[in-house]
Amino acid sequence: MKRPFWIAAGVPFLLAGCNAPDTSQSSARDNRSAAEPTVANAEEAKSGEQAVADLRTADGAAAGQATAASRNGGVMLTLQVEGLPPGPHGVHVHMTGKCDAPKFESAGGHWNPANAHHGLEAPAGQHAGDMPNLVVEKNGRGTLTYELKGATFAGLMDADGSAMVVHASADDQKTDPSGNSGDRIACGIFKAN
Repeated sequence: MKRPFWIAAGVPFLLAGCNAPDTSQSSARDNRSAAEPTVANAEEAKSGEQAVADLRTADGAAAGQATAASRNGGVMLTLQVEGLPPGPHGVHVHMTGKCDAPKFESAGGHWNPANAHHGLEAPAGQHAGDMPNLVVEKNGRGTLTYELKGATFAGLMDADGSAMVVHASADDQKTDPSGNSGDRIACGIFKAN
């Protein structure tokens, strides 16, 4: 049985059209204004500010990094350390962006804009710069992520700045003003990123 030539010649073109991608939605998406954020970018636009503190020991050795990021009006802090003694260490945001070695006393006390009592276990609240203890493993590394209570990114980055400090000992989370956490062994100044 002979088929007309136009059917045999037209079938490949018809089949090719069936597999063609639908561009109607993608062209609408591509025609959006660049100023219109996607859902993920809308969240970033609300809370995209970030500051980083490069930590150093008293002798100037690199000791890790702290990253503070604005999140829904608060501050999420991620701390990663290296080359520090194993065990639990008190870690706090301190009120002044200065890290003069060897004792880092230039960083001032804990960041405490509400004049609260020190420690996560304090019944009347805690300093904005108070955090749980950081546990450093045998390899000298440790990581901690914590949302600072009562903190704002604008307050963190005020006129005199702020610093991230690692202490020699664990914080008891209740003794004012610093939880008996001992000497300051590493410090870094937050800088807008």
